[in-house]
Amino acid sequence: MVPTPDDCSHRPPCPGCPRFGEPGVAAAALERLARLASEAGAELHPVEQADPFGHRHRARLMVRGRARSPKVGLFQAGSHRIVDTPNCLVHHPGINRAAAALKRAIRATGAEPYADAPHRGLVRTLQATVERASGRVQLVLVANADEPGSARELLEAFARELEAASAGHLHSLWWNGNPERTNVILGPHWHRQSRPDAVVETIGGQSIFFPPGAFGQSHLALADRVVDRVHAWVGGRPSHRRVAEWYAGCGAIGLGLLARGANVTFNEASPHGLDGLRQGIEAIGPEAGTRARVVPGRAGDCTELIDGCDLAVVDPPRRGLDAELVAALAAAPPRQLIYLSCGVESFERDTRTLLAGGGLQLRRLVPYALFPFTEHVETLALFEERRSPDDSVESGIDA
Repeated sequence: MVPTPDDCSHRPPCPGCPRFGEPGVAAAALERLARLASEAGAELHPVEQADPFGHRHRARLMVRGRARSPKVGLFQAGSHRIVDTPNCLVHHPGINRAAAALKRAIRATGAEPYADAPHRGLVRTLQATVERASGRVQLVLVANADEPGSARELLEAFARELEAASAGHLHSLWWNGNPERTNVILGPHWHRQSRPDAVVETIGGQSIFFPPGAFGQSHLALADRVVDRVHAWVGGRPSHRRVAEWYAGCGAIGLGLLARGANVTFNEASPHGLDGLRQGIEAIGPEAGTRARVVPGRAGDCTELIDGCDLAVVDPPRRGLDAELVAALAAAPPRQLIYLSCGVESFERDTRTLLAGGGLQLRRLVPYALFPFTEHVETLALFEERRSPDDSVESGIDA
């Protein structure tokens, strides 16, 4: 049965699902991709989608209200007024259980939720990440403090409440300190209350390690399909490939190529992503370490990695590629470029710059409904070097 807005008890005013009940991706975003594909002579694949309910394995939820009546949810659009979302239909049930347990712990300990205007109160945010294989939840409690002592009683109560409600479902508990008056969610201070160090997901046939401060996709069923298609485009002989990946994160795309024999250079700026990437390389085995190179730093400062690579992979944030990197790729195109985008506007801008260089052609576009019921779309694109008709590019583009 197709859901209707009445099926969600939080709408309105919750802003999380503006297209609730609508399948696929927003029509305006799809029209822009269709226009771009037509102009470039590229194939636009049908939208890839999956069951949207219970799909979200990662969430960051604001904590506001009072100690006697805490609220855990999302801000209303354009404000710091919170919408309590105890029964969110797109969250994995483990996230809803964690939010309920935190409320009980706040009421039991009297810990004050954060108030934005006076910059007062202890509890700012709950980050929850569900590990698929175990069903356990990695939890980060973000506090308005620079050391964990003030939250110790709350952390202990939180762990007890979650275990009492869902025995064995706690993966690990972390304190994060963010004492600044800011809209940035995570602060610079970390303390691990309980092990293990990272959530582990099998993606592209490999173990990918996600420490709590690292980026990871929330819709894992579709993220698996994205990575599988990337590997198919690379083809059946990755050992012949010299791969450079920018914005590599914890290695969800590139580690599978490394395990299949490719020589892969990973670029990542986040220390949390670099930590997960290190763990992933080590998990493949010592031999993989001889073919892996990790270059920390901002992507735009690492354009020299283009030299000698025949496959470039980029997975930038919503703002798109760093200006230096997109210019360098246009000027010295690799044989193949695979671009995973989470912002249509930035992707369209970057694509026009890449094609204007004359050395690349856009071959394929695949939209993914990685953000169901929203205006956003994830787009996977295959570019190839312009070659004469007598030349060929080794790829699996029939996938």
